[in-house]
Amino acid sequence: MTTQPLPLPPAPRARRRPSNRGVVVALLIGIPYLAGILSLTLAPERVEKRMPAMLDLVLGFAHRTLGWGWLGFDQLEFSSNVLVFLPLGILAFIILRNRILAALLVGPLLSVIIEICQGLLLPDRVASAVDVATNSLGATIGVLLAWSVSRLIVAAPKPE
Repeated sequence: MTTQPLPLPPAPRARRRPSNRGVVVALLIGIPYLAGILSLTLAPERVEKRMPAMLDLVLGFAHRTLGWGWLGFDQLEFSSNVLVFLPLGILAFIILRNRILAALLVGPLLSVIIEICQGLLLPDRVASAVDVATNSLGATIGVLLAWSVSRLIVAAPKPE
């Protein structure tokens, strides 16, 4: 009587890295996006000084149309910082080819650099640890969102 060897377990699924095309698209989106962030954050004056009518328009819409009477400047700034840096986390995750730890550092590092520049070079701007925290939160949410989607894609059954 001969014994047959036990079947080997299936090979672990390899981590899928974004294609070069995906990285190129992320760079094509990311470079102008980064330029926009830098022009917004490193302008000599704060947004509310450059465009007070737009700020009034946004808050007025939120109060009258949406009924968000609780929304003030501080809440709007917090939300804006998170939302503006969220795509940075997504793009960092794609460009760094799923290196989650490296991608998680991009947002906080960029935010610290921006705040240092504001504090040292722009007398009408105020460097803020709160801005670093909210910007970092947005970028972190973006990285975690991109990571979650990439896990779903890898786990999805492949058509045969």
